[in-house]
Amino acid sequence: MTDRSPKISAGEASGPNPPSWQRLVFVTMPRVFTASLILVAIGINFANVVSRYLFDFALFWAEEIMIFIVVWCVFIGAVTVAFNGANLKMDLLSANFPPGWRELVNGAAAAAFVAGGGFAAWQSWKAVMLFSGGSVSVTASVPMVIPHSALLIGLVLMVLAVLVRLRAYLRNRF
Repeated sequence: MTDRSPKISAGEASGPNPPSWQRLVFVTMPRVFTASLILVAIGINFANVVSRYLFDFALFWAEEIMIFIVVWCVFIGAVTVAFNGANLKMDLLSANFPPGWRELVNGAAAAAFVAGGGFAAWQSWKAVMLFSGGSVSVTASVPMVIPHSALLIGLVLMVLAVLVRLRAYLRNRF
């Protein structure tokens, strides 16, 4: 009986089966982080409901904090999406291209993702620096550096995820 499973060489380590450190950084840690934040948001929401209906007192800061939590969850969760190559792609035509052209189009798409994400991260860095002067949110008085850092960290990690999995992006092997 012969083994017909595809063999992955050391050069294709970031293809279908990435190294464990990559999965830890770009999949496991973001999932644990977002799951923890969701549990915190559920706790805040539950406390707000109990406070409102049992004690006739609403936690005025709860909505704002939950919005910031959602922003963090979206941008950190997008890191795993980028790493797994599960982002939306318009590959209806390029999927039928011959291998050389397909890799060229996939490379252009990855380059556009890295360039766009890098530009957005740079702009986000400027926003974080702008808000580092002590600006706080209206209701909860949260330093605005915290919600704006979600964009910066998420975008940087997404760009790194695409660069780490560049070979998989070029060959569309996820």
